[in-house]
Amino acid sequence: MTATRFRTFFFLILLGVLLFPLAAQDSEDDGRGVELPIDSDWPDSLPEVYSRGDKIFGISVGALFPLFFVGESGILPNNVNIGGTLALSFSYFFNSHLFLGGELGGMFASTIGENNVFIVPMGLRVGYQFILGRFEVPISLMVGFAPQIYLEEDYFGFFAKPSVSLFWRFNPDWSFGLNTAWWLVPQWAARTVYGNFAELTISAQYHF
Repeated sequence: MTATRFRTFFFLILLGVLLFPLAAQDSEDDGRGVELPIDSDWPDSLPEVYSRGDKIFGISVGALFPLFFVGESGILPNNVNIGGTLALSFSYFFNSHLFLGGELGGMFASTIGENNVFIVPMGLRVGYQFILGRFEVPISLMVGFAPQIYLEEDYFGFFAKPSVSLFWRFNPDWSFGLNTAWWLVPQWAARTVYGNFAELTISAQYHF
């Protein structure tokens, strides 16, 4: 995948993010009940907010911070600046807490040499969600692969991302929150390197 194709792919994802809320507003009610007004009371405990078959579509955008890079000789110099990241996710609930789904994302960052690095993580995501009144705290692990592009070089390899989030349930259809995650991006090649990044993003989730 060339840098030009990556930019086109990233633009299409961003376009889908912008158009999704408009499509969601036109969808028919799924019978989950009357939508709660903003100032309505929310019970202190809702152990059965989710049930088997409930689904979530999520959109996240924010910053990615390079932490450190490890090679065969130890810690390597960090030549990557703070970058931006965007992700789309889907989750399917097996009960009121356990979910399984997938995630597709992308990140871009410049280097001190004024070049660009691109990473496109994709994979399966499994997690457990705690419910505290109107707040939801999902803990998840995403495991998959991530094409990486830097100048004319590219690499396709393993990717892992554990994360913890905090969401506020705005109404039965939408919730909003913050995500923190750790990116493990290894390159198992002639020169093995383990990239480590920290993610901080904001999210919107559509429940259906």
